[in-house]
Amino acid sequence: MKFPILLVLFPVLLFSVPVYAEYNTVTNRDEPVNTSTEQEVALGDSIAKQIEKQYKVSEDKHMQERVELIGNRLAKVCDRKDLIYHFKVLDINDINAVSLPGGWVYIFKGLITKCKNDDELAGVIAHEIGHICARHAIKQQQTSSIMNIAMIAAALAGGGQGAQATSLALTSLMAAYSREDEFEADRRAVIYTKKAGYDPYALVTFMQTMHEAEKFQVRPYSYFRSHPYEGERIGNINRQINGTMDFKGWINKPLDRDKW
Repeated sequence: MKFPILLVLFPVLLFSVPVYAEYNTVTNRDEPVNTSTEQEVALGDSIAKQIEKQYKVSEDKHMQERVELIGNRLAKVCDRKDLIYHFKVLDINDINAVSLPGGWVYIFKGLITKCKNDDELAGVIAHEIGHICARHAIKQQQTSSIMNIAMIAAALAGGGQGAQATSLALTSLMAAYSREDEFEADRRAVIYTKKAGYDPYALVTFMQTMHEAEKFQVRPYSYFRSHPYEGERIGNINRQINGTMDFKGWINKPLDRDKW
């Protein structure tokens, strides 16, 4: 059997580097890392190639330019300016967005059409940049969950079950983050949107719109299915913006559901 070269390279890529401490500018503390920035970028590039083989990038130049303009404006004020960021629109009508390690952000066409303005779109893009800056995917990989995605991407290079595997990769990427990861990405989104001149509260209004939309349609890629804890997130975003949590935020503050 002929194995695709990526299948051989990914385990080496992800595990050949010993664990060492690296200062994380988002969390402001030293954290254990076994994947260098160069390896992180290589991983993201490989997965991006497989996604774009399976899913069509939108040919709407205006929509693509809009996303790039907003994304690049946010990237200039984010915590990891050493990365080259890529912002692309996938021609998928579902309402979602996904980020890959190393600087890739994909926005689904269906999400863009739901955004009332550039401020709401900026909030979503800033949230995805927050995941990249905090290296959330790499941290999850270090606890083994994202390793499955790397292997899926590697398998895709050999053909076969391409559509099913890429769909699984996207679903896994969007569902891999913990509650704290989502909160951290939201906190960064508030900071980045403020610095870039967008209204950070627009992320709340977008989430409220999506909450209503979720009641009437269930799609394979749903923003709230892959970005859970919406009530808590809205409360925490309000607290980040205003310095206090509002009444709805306290009502939605859970018992520790991650332990249920």
